[in-house]
Amino acid sequence: MQKLVTFKKFTSITPTAPISRGQHGFRAKCLQRLIRMGVPVPRTVALSFEAVQGIAGGRMPDVGRLLAVFGDEPLVSVRSSGQDTAWGGPSAVLNIGMNDSRYAKFCETLGEPAASALYLRFIQTYAVRAAHLDAALFDPGTLEGRAAVQAALQAYETETESYFPQDPEEQLSGVLRSMARAWQSTSARLLRQARGAPSDAGLGLVVQEMALGVGADESGAGVIQFIDGVTGRPQITGRYMSQSQGLDALTSEGRALFLTRDARGRSLEELCPDLFEELIGHGEACRTRLRDETQLEFTIAEGKLAIIDAVVVPRSSRAAVQVVVALARDGIITRNEALLRIPPRALNEVLHPLIDPETPRTPIVRGIAASPGAAAGKLVFSSTVAQTMAAQDEPCILAKRETSPEDVRGMHAARGVLTERGGITSHAAVIARGLGVPCVVGASELSIDKKARTMRTASGDVFREGDLVTIDGTAGEILAGIVPMLEPALDDAFETFLSWADDVRDIGVRVNADTPQDAQLASRFAAEGIGLCRTEHMFFAEDRLTAMRELIFTDLPEDRAEALAQLLPMQREDFTSIFRIMAGKPVCIRLFDPPLHEFLPHDRQGTLELAEALNRPMTEVQRRIDSLREYNPMLGMRGVRLGLTLPEIYNMQARAIFEASIDASAVSGDVTVPEIMIPLVSACREVEIVAARIEAVAQAVQAERGAEVSYRLGVMVETPRAALRAADIARHCHFLSFGTNDLTQMTYGLSRDDAGRFMASYVRQGVFPEDPFHTLDREGVGELLTLGAQRARKVRPNIVLSICGEHGGNGESIAFCREAGFHYVSCSPYRVPLARLSAAQIALKSADES
Repeated sequence: MQKLVTFKKFTSITPTAPISRGQHGFRAKCLQRLIRMGVPVPRTVALSFEAVQGIAGGRMPDVGRLLAVFGDEPLVSVRSSGQDTAWGGPSAVLNIGMNDSRYAKFCETLGEPAASALYLRFIQTYAVRAAHLDAALFDPGTLEGRAAVQAALQAYETETESYFPQDPEEQLSGVLRSMARAWQSTSARLLRQARGAPSDAGLGLVVQEMALGVGADESGAGVIQFIDGVTGRPQITGRYMSQSQGLDALTSEGRALFLTRDARGRSLEELCPDLFEELIGHGEACRTRLRDETQLEFTIAEGKLAIIDAVVVPRSSRAAVQVVVALARDGIITRNEALLRIPPRALNEVLHPLIDPETPRTPIVRGIAASPGAAAGKLVFSSTVAQTMAAQDEPCILAKRETSPEDVRGMHAARGVLTERGGITSHAAVIARGLGVPCVVGASELSIDKKARTMRTASGDVFREGDLVTIDGTAGEILAGIVPMLEPALDDAFETFLSWADDVRDIGVRVNADTPQDAQLASRFAAEGIGLCRTEHMFFAEDRLTAMRELIFTDLPEDRAEALAQLLPMQREDFTSIFRIMAGKPVCIRLFDPPLHEFLPHDRQGTLELAEALNRPMTEVQRRIDSLREYNPMLGMRGVRLGLTLPEIYNMQARAIFEASIDASAVSGDVTVPEIMIPLVSACREVEIVAARIEAVAQAVQAERGAEVSYRLGVMVETPRAALRAADIARHCHFLSFGTNDLTQMTYGLSRDDAGRFMASYVRQGVFPEDPFHTLDREGVGELLTLGAQRARKVRPNIVLSICGEHGGNGESIAFCREAGFHYVSCSPYRVPLARLSAAQIALKSADES
């Protein structure tokens, strides 16, 4: 048993030593656990965060006493030990203690080539890391062995005008000082903050006896892990190399051996079968005792195995899900622990194709990551071309300055979307997330010329229509050409994992779904219903757009009735399909919302085609288009204002909903009770008028069809006034659903389509803590939600409350809604799994706190 040596500034790691992750870091604590398991770990000393901070400030521990732990002729390494593996730290320094005397002895015992390799490695590392000399000065070039060592020593003496340090205490002091100060540097601090570490995060260091990996008999070093880091499936991977140290085996493919028997070459399993079996045993023990899949760094020194380090296997998000499910199924961790180990955002990698993490990448364009996943295809600059290519089964990436509602079909046809303008809640971003299409927006350094069909990057490169590009909506990058990708991993482990989340979460998760295809996706992701069905998206299909435009160009009620008669069966068919797919789950349908001009063309060619379709003079068509333009359409005649001005539209939609509910219920046997939501309300009287008209339609359909019509009426609260007057509005409603996209826009006075131009600067300067379109603003918008909910409950205690903006898939927003007593959140289809996991984690953490 190792003797416990504890001084104020360092501690010998033994089974009972007072080592903690919070004071000494992950590596020190992991090594102690390995020692407790009986794993052959070389003698190790841990320096605490406080000690390393002192070293950086010039307060060195008693290095002589520290080295005494390792005997009369110490030969040690130093490794970093931060609190979290993801925060990084200075790389390891090996062979501290090598000097001329030790070199001479090793030449006799190990042989001159091995001894020279050890000494040269240390001289090079010390010169660069501790003495801060240029690495190029210590490149041996064609020199080998003793000549290379002498050249390195001479280079050190020439540059520093002093001999290379021979005293192990001086060597270790220099290494400790350089590593401690490297952690305190500005660049290191910024890097670890980018990885999620606090600015004052501490660093521990571990000093470990060298297991050389060189010498007589079989000696070498390698790395082994027991899962595939990309898929998470069981698989022994790694490399071993004779006469090597550290991670040399991973960077020297030519000399490295496979671990298991392999037809491609020699393996450690064949070379040292007993040691290989011992390694396998240690791996199994680490999985059980350390409760995770570990990567072991090992050394074979003259036929004896030593485990130098054990770290959590670096893994993709899809592998992470596989691992935690397997660990929970094997009883190593609980299901709740499994749920808490996966960040919700990591599921984006599981749900979507992604670029193979092994692929080198050089982005040509960077923007805002608006919709996750990756796709490749030919570059196109119009929705029409995108649809044409999709019809020919040719993948394409749609690039535009910004998108509008008439681009929805093109976005659906494209494999990915790129826009020059826009933010996280711009039209392109919201629609792309709903469609599950990778999207990058706000690529402001990009210049798109629609007429010339070209895209110019900031560096001056020009890409033309038809050029192949790859879009990474997770990282917000565009790459030239086609790169290797991994397909989504919606397998049994993924489904099992989310079912565990559903068992513990206590707030509902619905989906924003506008078409039967969206509803199928919602069902696939186990949403509890549809929280927002935007009916206007049903009108952009080719056969329906013409009928919609005919409606817009009518002047008389009877003409409008004829146009609506064409749209009625189309809407009824969609609603019937959605109700059948949802099989009795709630479906909340928002009545028509956008201004009419969004359905009209924006260029001369489109106007000409519309004139031909309507058989009207071009001037008349243009005049009508001009008359419908508004100075601020987002605040103009849209939503309930349009419904009151042209009541026939809402009447048609109500009829389509009621007839579809009767038809769907008759076929499936599931009782369908639709939820009808009135958009953009700001006055109680608006709700009264629309409610009366909808009830009249319900009575008429009930009389005509001889079947009972049941429905629930609600309001989409997206104006500040509606939130403030929620008590009056709630008297006429079964539910209130807060549309946080528009509510944020109106509360801040920000355009969600244009805010991306300056939002990053605002967040960087601390004006806003986060983009309020991405993370719900608790102080402003959140107060409106709280006031609205409180006032609505006073007059109708059982009113159902929810949010249906893009915030619905955000963990912080879900936590807010849960605290405020909301019943459910609704989000785009591909954010439903993230919301389910977020809700589960929030419930688990809340239970722990209570």
